[in-house]
Amino acid sequence: METNLFGAVWVVQAAVPHLREQGSGHIVQLSSAAGLIAMPLGGAYHASKWALEGLNEALAREVAGFGIKVTVIEPGGFATRSGENPDPLANGHMAETNPAYDGLRRRLAEVAGKQPAGDPAAAAQTLLKIVDSDAPPLRVLFGQGFYPMIQQAYADRLKTWDDGQDLSAEAHGRALGAAQG
Repeated sequence: METNLFGAVWVVQAAVPHLREQGSGHIVQLSSAAGLIAMPLGGAYHASKWALEGLNEALAREVAGFGIKVTVIEPGGFATRSGENPDPLANGHMAETNPAYDGLRRRLAEVAGKQPAGDPAAAAQTLLKIVDSDAPPLRVLFGQGFYPMIQQAYADRLKTWDDGQDLSAEAHGRALGAAQG
């Protein structure tokens, strides 16, 4: 959280007054595909990236009237370590492993190893194109490997909310028929 969220907050807090004063600017934040979907054993990382996503969605709406643009880059895996796609489960600081999750860790490493590794040089050129754009996207997924997973996750969420509409109406104090009528 310190790096992935609070570091970004502090940079935004320092930069926005200057960008507001000049009436323009572009804030680019580096999130992750893990800010859009969650996988087992990554709870803390996902929490930091999901928080970063929410922060920047709100920020984009807050600063648009001052001519400031916001883009969140959501990369999948990139070949950034000796030209190989890094094992995301072997990087960073991790808690002591619990043997009860060894099988799950192996299965996740197999899936991660099958994701195509992106080219950092191509990503840099695309980032420059986004920054130079008059109408840059709020969010852009860098890489193709996670897009089908993200599509499925969002479809599943919408179905879950749709299936729960009767409970939603009930929780609001109205029966489903009364809420629709």
